[in-house]
Amino acid sequence: MALTLDHIAGHPALHRCVRAQAQALIQTYETNPRLASIFATQQRWLMAHIGLALHFRREPDDYRKQLTAARFIDVIRENSVASRNTADAFLKEMLHYNFIEHLSAAQDGRIRPIQPTVNTLDTLAGWMMAHLHTLDSLDGANRLATFLERPFALARVQPLVADGLISSSPVREPKRTFSLFTWLNNGGVVMDWLISGVDPDHAGLAAIPTGVVSIGDLAKWLKLSRTHLARKLRDAEDLGSVGWLGQRGNSVMWVSGDFYREYMTAQAVKLAIIDAAFVKAFDSPAGS
Repeated sequence: MALTLDHIAGHPALHRCVRAQAQALIQTYETNPRLASIFATQQRWLMAHIGLALHFRREPDDYRKQLTAARFIDVIRENSVASRNTADAFLKEMLHYNFIEHLSAAQDGRIRPIQPTVNTLDTLAGWMMAHLHTLDSLDGANRLATFLERPFALARVQPLVADGLISSSPVREPKRTFSLFTWLNNGGVVMDWLISGVDPDHAGLAAIPTGVVSIGDLAKWLKLSRTHLARKLRDAEDLGSVGWLGQRGNSVMWVSGDFYREYMTAQAVKLAIIDAAFVKAFDSPAGS
């Protein structure tokens, strides 16, 4: 049985496990910042998952059911994730940076199938493994070992995760501060960085200290405009979600208890979706 959202959200070890997960995701970002950043912005994150699901569900012998730009854009629009122009620009960016590539010419020359590169799939596998490790840490199960033992595990699980993410209202409509950061370039990494510096023993405080001291250093590390990041942090400050223990921008930043709980709830939602997908993939006859 998959862990339920309520079970995950109420687990006493969730705070420490999610902090370790945030640290693991930051390491992934540091390995390949440009590629990892795709998973750090809400809209791009959902588009990436849709594209990957189309890739894994393709039928190699039927070019009509391959992953193509047209199919990708149609599904993006059907699920109201982005406009046609935004989806098209996303694909062109992925091609430019070699995150996806064209396959050899199809039988129908008008069709140009695309697929993720090996490096992209490796990054996705790392993202999946970080979350499976978190789930294992909550209940002592062996999801990660099962995933590593099966060569086609990623192809089996990821499309089901994508289905769950796209159909989840909490994922599509995040809370106020979480939503503020999900539309910032690398906003997911900003939140992971903030939470990675939080001592779980301080989770009950109204103002929870983080490890962030300098906006400039954080912006430089994230390759973001300092002005843009500072503006977003000011917006979050206006909501009462972040603040400073001393001089703004030059002292330890704190996050509010409400923002911290928003982040933890969002992680619990995501973990429940991933666990449900994992159980469906491997506990059914098709997954055996």
